[in-house]
Amino acid sequence: QVQLVQSGGGLVQAGGSLRLSCAGSGRAFSTYAMGWFRQAPGEEREFVARISSTGANVYYQDAVKGRFTASRDNAKNMLYLQMNSLRPEDTAVYYCAAARGPEGYDYWGQGTQVTVSS
Repeated sequence: QVQLVQSGGGLVQAGGSLRLSCAGSGRAFSTYAMGWFRQAPGEEREFVARISSTGANVYYQDAVKGRFTASRDNAKNMLYLQMNSLRPEDTAVYYCAAARGPEGYDYWGQGTQVTVSS
């Protein structure tokens, strides 16, 4: 089992940057693929990025490609999402998640608010 605790987020002006962090517990952290999701008010939760267990492969939603970078440090049990060139439409609660297998996610962080002002 993995517990995920998120930090980072906050309020930033359009064009600015933020970094989200997700700390995982347990020695199995390095065996999980990890994902980032977000949920805007009144919207369904949507996929943002997925990073393989080793960090070698990363996949992004088209809307964030070239602006967001997902990375991980397995030695520290940490997952990151660097968000640059932020836009008001990026405003949402962001979640990290851990996946034991190729489909679905099994464990979720508590979520952190990101607000981008225009």
